Amino acid sequence: MILAVTGGKGGVGKSTVAYNLGAELDAVVVDADLGMADLPTGRGPDLHDVLAGRATAVEAVREDGPVDLLPCGRSLAGARSVEPRRLVDCVESVEREYGTVLVDCPAGLGSDVGLPLLVADACVLVTTPDRVALADAVRARALARELDAGLVAVALNRADGSSPTDGVEQTFGAPVVPVPERPAVAHGMANGLPARRVDGDDVAGVAFADLAERVRSVLVNSF
Repeated sequence: MILAVTGGKGGVGKSTVAYNLGAELDAVVVDADLGMADLPTGRGPDLHDVLAGRATAVEAVREDGPVDLLPCGRSLAGARSVEPRRLVDCVESVEREYGTVLVDCPAGLGSDVGLPLLVADACVLVTTPDRVALADAVRARALARELDAGLVAVALNRADGSSPTDGVEQTFGAPVVPVPERPAVAHGMANGLPARRVDGDDVAGVAFADLAERVRSVLVNSF
């Protein structure tokens, strides 16, 4: 199963949600933001190398951290060397080897977002309660629908008690999971750790577990 994590606007926390959801689903997370990668990286081949034909997708997956990850390079030269259309074969190769793949989509609504949605079986939409973010999320939802990436859940990131959860659910027609802004999340991302590795009882970590359970319940009935 291939699940895209998308949202339209940059800065809404797609990478944070993808990383924590990958931990909960025991999935490989592919950082598909070719120009603005945000997930942990290190030595060895990365997505730039795979899309430039210098490495295979499976050998670029790193299993030495708390989340299995196919990272993306950070250099401008690396980004310029890739053939983006190879992403489809790349993600499908990882799925055949590992089973479940989460693709962290780049911001925006361009072709670099369309490719992950094209290869995905379904998607999780990430937004904040901000009006601009919600408007962009509506457009991202339309693109996902056009590419047959069914929406399974919405992560309402940085939510608080006044966030319009019911209205968001009505707008998108999918379950909404509020994810509050918590120190455990920021500390985890700064140190390459899922929130529940930082604090197992933290409410944001529990929200990611709830999101994963909602994703499982939908996918069990659909795939």
